[in-house]
Amino acid sequence: MKHEQLANDIIERVGGKGNVKSVVHCITRLRFKLKDEKKANTESLKNMDGVVTVMQSGGQYQVVIGNHVSDVYKAVVSVGGFKDEGATDDAPTDEPNGNLFDRFIDLIAGIFTPILGVLAASGMIKGINALFVAIGLLENTSGTYQILNATGDGLFYFLPILLGYTAMKKFGGTPFLGMTIAMALVYPALEGIPGASEPLYTLFSGTMFESPVYIEFLGIPIMLMTYSMSVIPIIVSTFFAAKVEKFFTKVIPSVVRMFLVPMMTLLIIVPVTFIVIGPIATWASQLLGSFTSWSYDISPLFAGAIIGGLWLVFVMFGLHWGLVPIAINNFAIQGYDTILATMFTHSWALAGAILAVWLKSRDKKIKTLSAPAFISSIFGVTEPGMYGIALPLKRPFIITLITSAIGGAILGFFRTTGYVLGGLGVFQFPTFISPEGFDMGFYAAVIAAVLGFVLAFVLTWVFGNVNKKEQESPVTGGNSGKK
Repeated sequence: MKHEQLANDIIERVGGKGNVKSVVHCITRLRFKLKDEKKANTESLKNMDGVVTVMQSGGQYQVVIGNHVSDVYKAVVSVGGFKDEGATDDAPTDEPNGNLFDRFIDLIAGIFTPILGVLAASGMIKGINALFVAIGLLENTSGTYQILNATGDGLFYFLPILLGYTAMKKFGGTPFLGMTIAMALVYPALEGIPGASEPLYTLFSGTMFESPVYIEFLGIPIMLMTYSMSVIPIIVSTFFAAKVEKFFTKVIPSVVRMFLVPMMTLLIIVPVTFIVIGPIATWASQLLGSFTSWSYDISPLFAGAIIGGLWLVFVMFGLHWGLVPIAINNFAIQGYDTILATMFTHSWALAGAILAVWLKSRDKKIKTLSAPAFISSIFGVTEPGMYGIALPLKRPFIITLITSAIGGAILGFFRTTGYVLGGLGVFQFPTFISPEGFDMGFYAAVIAAVLGFVLAFVLTWVFGNVNKKEQESPVTGGNSGKK
């Protein structure tokens, strides 16, 4: 009943059921697409009990709830009569609000948000498995290791299939059609051809695009690439697949549309993906990975300070979605990533700042918000602490950015590397364990986390002005001090 009342209040303040085009949720936020954001009563929403804050970014009206957002989301869908994880009408191809940049952020968020939970869970399992091997509890030849490895690695190997679903849904096509395209890309028989036979000939010899040709399609050379764990090829192919499907839906008679539309779409898109989209996207991925590595190699310390120090700002404006595909791409191309590793300190610095606020504040509501926000930050979920505590009090947020930058510089200087994708906060430690065991990069991650936590705690305790009246009001919902 508590969630239903909150859901009713939220729907009323976003402009009513008729103003909602769609609603989904991520780890901590309800993500609305509204027909007119001006109809929403943002200030009233921010001051509601049960709502941390409101953000408007990437063409989305985001109501930050906290760790129990899934329960509130179910109530919102039930009370509002909305489609679960979908649009409120039958027009999934509606263009997102905002400019080109907002639409890009909306696209990335829409594709990756639905799988974030299982993505993080799989990464945690892989990290724990690596930890067990590193400390000698398991042998990497044991059956237990193999089962745990399959459990954690299965999602990453078949990632294109999940992205085929979410991307096709985002582009307004049939999700299972996108999955089928992805299944063709990771079909084991095709992936095994390069190791089982000699190439017919080689294209672009002597260049970074050198590609041996093992098979042809209607006389056209097929440059077989490895698409397991890939991101860009399936997103691009589903973009075109949605348009091709829409075309055939218009021209094919309804009596045979059910099977002819997907058949014709697959017959066109799958070969085109293998012949054109796949190779070009893979080459682009290789260039992007090379450029990222080159930039990092110039000054890892500076790169780490920038990424680590600004990570929460990226999250606040939705910019972090632009770095996630790069990291996944690095794992697919290089087998490891140094980019997302440099942001590791941010959750520990935020946790230190929140702990200082929790212990020092005399405001009951701040104390109530601080406890779960602190615990969430330890496990890498930063939105409750950032929006509920650090940002409204301002100084703790600035202190968090500074200490995160210091930690990021340390991680960059010692070239801390993530060897598996996934895991947040305390669960991210195992991802830094090298296949050869513990190295200086792992120890640097421990040092950066401890230093970020302690330094943020001390600086917030001394300079945070936690009990300053005019800074308490944004959290408590009282007078902000303005006349």
